[in-house]
Amino acid sequence: MAGIDSRSEQLYRRARGVIPGGVNSPVRSYSPFPLFVASAKGSKFKTVDGEEYLDYCMAYGALLSGHANPEVIDAVEEALEKGSIYGQPTEMEVELAELIASLMPSMEMVRLVNSGTEATMHAIRLARAFSGKKKLLKFEGGFHGSHDSVLVKAGSGATLLGSPSSEGIPNEVARNTLVCPFNDEKIAGKIIRDHSSELAAVIVEPVLGNIGPILPKPGFLETLRKCTKENDVILIFDEVITGFRLSIGGAQGFYRVRPDLTILGKVLGGGLPLSAFGGRREIMEELAPLGPVYQAGTYSGNPIGVSAALATLESLRKHAGRVYPRLEKMGDEMRRGIGDYLKSSKVIAQVNGVASMFQLFFTDRPVIDYHSAKSADTSRYQKYFHSLLASRVFVPPSQFETCFLSTVHSRAELETTLDVIGTTLKTLPR
Repeated sequence: MAGIDSRSEQLYRRARGVIPGGVNSPVRSYSPFPLFVASAKGSKFKTVDGEEYLDYCMAYGALLSGHANPEVIDAVEEALEKGSIYGQPTEMEVELAELIASLMPSMEMVRLVNSGTEATMHAIRLARAFSGKKKLLKFEGGFHGSHDSVLVKAGSGATLLGSPSSEGIPNEVARNTLVCPFNDEKIAGKIIRDHSSELAAVIVEPVLGNIGPILPKPGFLETLRKCTKENDVILIFDEVITGFRLSIGGAQGFYRVRPDLTILGKVLGGGLPLSAFGGRREIMEELAPLGPVYQAGTYSGNPIGVSAALATLESLRKHAGRVYPRLEKMGDEMRRGIGDYLKSSKVIAQVNGVASMFQLFFTDRPVIDYHSAKSADTSRYQKYFHSLLASRVFVPPSQFETCFLSTVHSRAELETTLDVIGTTLKTLPR
């Protein structure tokens, strides 16, 4: 890692004078200062100090096809030469919406936006308008962006009513959000049945990615689908992370559960800011200009982001039969390899993951929900993170994030990484 008075440290000092905390997203902040990136290619990035790191953060899962993917670059360059934004519809927008609908049949109609936060906010508003109800059910540990309705944590005691998890959110807004433990189908089913007359929607990450990864127990997603359908409640899958990552059809294709509305992001944009929400036609037709639910955005469906998305999805569709089995195999090898090193080094930790997602939690409890995840020793994870960083392997700085593989990670890189992890685990303080 860059030393004292490195360019990264100098830039961090400058940044703190003009950017709150020196970063434009709090997940980028870590001690003693974050690395500032100058360039990236494939599975690696290079810092402003000229140091190269093997990347398993991959822009928090956005870069399934790696940094500076040539197909994306070519598509963006071609689009940019024709103009960066028009404020008018384009043929590419239609092609992308049709492509998304063909890959995820639950998304009969699609609206393009710019961020996952924006997409979940509008999808929840749409669900409330369509249902005529106002309450929302989310799950502990699930992250659905940073708008008021979802930046809510579990209330105190036995209450299901949420409370704000950030200053600036009125309590009266948070009271419309109910919170339930992830993977507890009994409690979830009871909440849905008991509150069906006022519950507009259930929103869930099929695999928790911002606390995990934490996988759904067998039957959990199916129970949510069954209960919401029986009680006239809209089911929203937040697939910002899992969309096009677990399979070409996302988590809903992987687990074979079809929601009413879906949120997409990250992989969709191929490295550019682009998200989408979509679902059943009768729900989506409530959006303006067809219906009374207002949603708009100057940069929504901009040709640069759309061109990157088309290049990304067309390539994934063409090579899906090879790409996804390989990613799953690499993910299995990483999880198994880490598990073997945990046993040999006698370090107590859990390895979680699915497909190309993985993480280890320094706890003796199986990690199946928010509370078991929070039992992890974060100070030990920090030692693990900094040890990997010293070996030029970059993983998310927080225990409560996910590591990601991409199509450009090689077997040799995985073997090198496992060796580094094995050495790190042996040297961690007991």
